[in-house]
Order: sequence, then structure tokens, then C-alpha cells
Amino acid sequence: MSQDREKKRKKRMFVRTAILVVLAAAIIYTIVVNVTATGEIVEEGDMAPDFMLTDMDGNVHKLSDYRGEGVFLNFWGTWCGPCKREMPHMEDMYKEFEEKGVHVLAVNIAESDLKVKSFANTYGLTFPIVIDKTNSVRDAYNIRPLPTTFLVGPDGKVKKIIKQEMTGDQIREYMESIMPS
Repeated sequence: MSQDREKKRKKRMFVRTAILVVLAAAIIYTIVVNVTATGEIVEEGDMAPDFMLTDMDGNVHKLSDYRGEGVFLNFWGTWCGPCKREMPHMEDMYKEFEEKGVHVLAVNIAESDLKVKSFANTYGLTFPIVIDKTNSVRDAYNIRPLPTTFLVGPDGKVKKIIKQEMTGDQIREYMESIMPS
């Protein structure tokens, strides 16, 4: 009987050790990947990385073409609950601030044209919506949570990065902060 207990104890010890080794390897891998990542992280005060994407109407939007004006650069997805809640506020503020030199540019993260068009129609969105089909812009801006919004000033620099849902009042305040003087 005691030999059976000893075998079971050794087996438990082996399984526990194996689990710990796998967990340690996963932690080390995660640390190495994050430390050695080649992409630079865009921070407040940096020049906003330029990109060129096409909107739902076939118009090409190049971020640098907006130099001299403010850009409310919003990264979103049709499945994202907070995105759905803030889009009507963005639409309202777009109508108010476009003539004042602040533009909304909504970058969808690699979804189908049909999904994005349906979403835009459902919410009555009239601001430019572009689709980052290759995720190259998402990667350039190091987008993790959705929604994420970059406030780009008239000088092309990132003034603020918002990584959460915004209210209408917050959107108004942010748009005012990037309005050309």
C-alpha cells in the first residue's frame, strides 16, 4: 500500500512540475515578445503616423492631407458595444465641428464592406469611414482596445489618446481642443 501512495505522490509531483514549467515558459515568452516588439508606440506629442485608406464612397483619405485642421481619428468595430454607443455622439459633433476645421475619420478594423455599410446606415453616419483591411494602420498606431481615439492637432501631432468610450460632452470638449485657431 505504501508503494502505491509513493507512486501517486511522485506522479502528482511530476504533473505539478510540468504545469509550472509550461506556465513559466508562457510568461517568459510574453515578456520577450513585448520587450522585443519592433513597432514603436505612438504617444501624445508624437507626429501621427501618416496613412492612406479609402472610404465607403471610394474617396481616398490621407491623414497628412488634413494638416492645418484637427482630426478626430477613431478606431472601431461593428461588434464593439462602446463604439455603438459613442457613434451617434460623434455624428452630432461631426455636423457641428466640420465647418470649424475639425474632421472625424473613423477607421474600422478589417471588417467587410457589407458589415460596415450596414452599421453606418443603421446609425445614420455621414462622416468618412475607412476600413483598415490589412490592419497596417491599426498596427502603426498600436491599437489594442476598441474604441481608441487619437486627437490629431492642426500641426499633425497627437494631442491626446482616449482608450475608452466617450460621452457627447467629452467628444465636444475633445473636438474643441483640436480646433484650428
